[in-house]
Amino acid sequence: VQLQASGGGLVQAGGSLRLSCAPSGSLGSITGMGWHRQAPGIQRELVAQITSGGNTDYADSVKGRFAVSRDYAKNTVYLQMSSLKLEDTAVYYCSADHYYVLPDGSPVVERLWGQGTQVTVSS
Repeated sequence: VQLQASGGGLVQAGGSLRLSCAPSGSLGSITGMGWHRQAPGIQRELVAQITSGGNTDYADSVKGRFAVSRDYAKNTVYLQMSSLKLEDTAVYYCSADHYYVLPDGSPVVERLWGQGTQVTVSS
């Protein structure tokens, strides 16, 4: 099962984009889901995340501009991006924390990653 991200593209500064990320098949139990981004020469950073209980967390640089949401039935996560800035240009990756239990009863949380979608903000 893979995570498939979509919705990236080219947008002018001040514009909006909505990213979506859905699994290609059944994933079972998913706890947290989120979005990360990586610009050239910069380490991948967390943008936003949402827990199984609906709690959200954002990078300071996107607070008030981005909103993360989730469709629990479909295990799909969204990122609504508004008031985009040049510095938001990056490849955006979605993530999903897959929870399962091994035969010996040990719990495991495995982070799955999407393939990345390019967001380019122009002046």
